[in-house]
Amino acid sequence: MADTYDIDTALARIAAAASLDDLRAIEHELVGKRSEIAALHTRLGALPAEERKAAGQRINELRSTLTAAIAQRRAAIEEGDRAARFASERLDLTEAVRVPGVGRDARRRGHLHLVTQTRDALEDVFIGMGFTVAEGPEVETDWYNFEALNIPPAHPARSGFDTLYVKLGEPGTVLVRPHTSPVQIRVMEARRPPIYSIMPGRCYRKDTPDARHTPAFHQIEGLVVDRGITFGDLAGTIETFTNAYFGPDIHSRLRPGSFPFTEPSAEYEVTCVICHGSGCRTCSGTGWVELGGCGMVHPNVFEAVDIDPEEWSGFAFGFGIDRLAQIRHTSSEMRVMADNALRFATQF
Repeated sequence: MADTYDIDTALARIAAAASLDDLRAIEHELVGKRSEIAALHTRLGALPAEERKAAGQRINELRSTLTAAIAQRRAAIEEGDRAARFASERLDLTEAVRVPGVGRDARRRGHLHLVTQTRDALEDVFIGMGFTVAEGPEVETDWYNFEALNIPPAHPARSGFDTLYVKLGEPGTVLVRPHTSPVQIRVMEARRPPIYSIMPGRCYRKDTPDARHTPAFHQIEGLVVDRGITFGDLAGTIETFTNAYFGPDIHSRLRPGSFPFTEPSAEYEVTCVICHGSGCRTCSGTGWVELGGCGMVHPNVFEAVDIDPEEWSGFAFGFGIDRLAQIRHTSSEMRVMADNALRFATQF
């Protein structure tokens, strides 16, 4: 009885089902209450007792085979439906630009700006030296930006000719930071020594744009506070950074300088990357290019954040990220970094 059932045709119908609705209809016909399999079950009672068991096993095998085939086909159809739905709902969020002269459908993927690349590279170097990374607000109070950094009220940097104040609170008390030094104060307030940290970020000044200055720029500062820190540690840290970032043939030197928040203070210079120290127009024939300032943290700065200068000592340094990118990539013009000129941006 069950041997006459055409299982191959039934399996072929299941495999040919194109949708879940088609499959449900086929399932009803093949294994439903009114299917041929169900009819075979009802006729088992008419068979002799010795044949009934074998026939029942055969019918159950047929039902199991059909049920498994239906389940497998249902999974395949559902997977295909999901893939089709995902493809129809997919949003292309990639950004691309056409490359002139290369082909009608040519595309070129975008990338991080040179200044962002430089900041990431600097963070990697200092993290490798054991520093942590800290950030602070771009809109600061007069106390964090000047008072706590030992910058007196009569200092030229506090005038409206240099600093950009905002209309918030009392006049002359809130500003957009002209340097990332206030982050040093926030770090020392929030954390007790020892401290080994760098502070990258955007700054603003009333600078006239030229080949080396822009009103909005980026700085990175470093702060070390620990017991027994000396000026020699500062010089060694800057030399280690210079070799790691520029290469082993570029070195640093410190010249006497003056900053309210450090004492003693120094100007930080590196070997000219154009002439490698032999002298050229870029370095004005000196073989050196100024990069930033540094020095030992002034005791008044420590006292402003309740750190005992008799127990702790430290140093700080800072330089422009844009300036560093300009020097490393031998660019003669800093303003081009903010011009969104693809001819420049796509070189890096």
